[in-house]
Amino acid sequence: MTIQGTLTILMYALAPFLWSIVAGVGLLVVVQLMARLRGYRTLHYRCLGANLAALAAGLSGLWWIPPFTNSRLAYVATAADWVAMIGAIIGLAIAAWLVLHPLSYLVRGQRQA
Repeated sequence: MTIQGTLTILMYALAPFLWSIVAGVGLLVVVQLMARLRGYRTLHYRCLGANLAALAAGLSGLWWIPPFTNSRLAYVATAADWVAMIGAIIGLAIAAWLVLHPLSYLVRGQRQA
């Protein structure tokens, strides 16, 4: 299969979710930009609550990712299926952390520097 064919299949698969992908990226950019304009630095600010909330959001993917893709957790049987599921959970946790960490900085202010 050519790269163009693969990209065509990927675009048809992502088309129903394009609005939610754009909204998520928009939220990420807005929160990061607002926090950085107010002095947020990723490695200088620590918030255990944001870290735990991101971890919980990632683990929640075990319950809602399979129904979202018209599947079931019981269908995740092979090693490749588990690698894909774990990758989705890690990606979800990272995306949640990228939003929640600067958002907690905005809510708490500069007290927790």
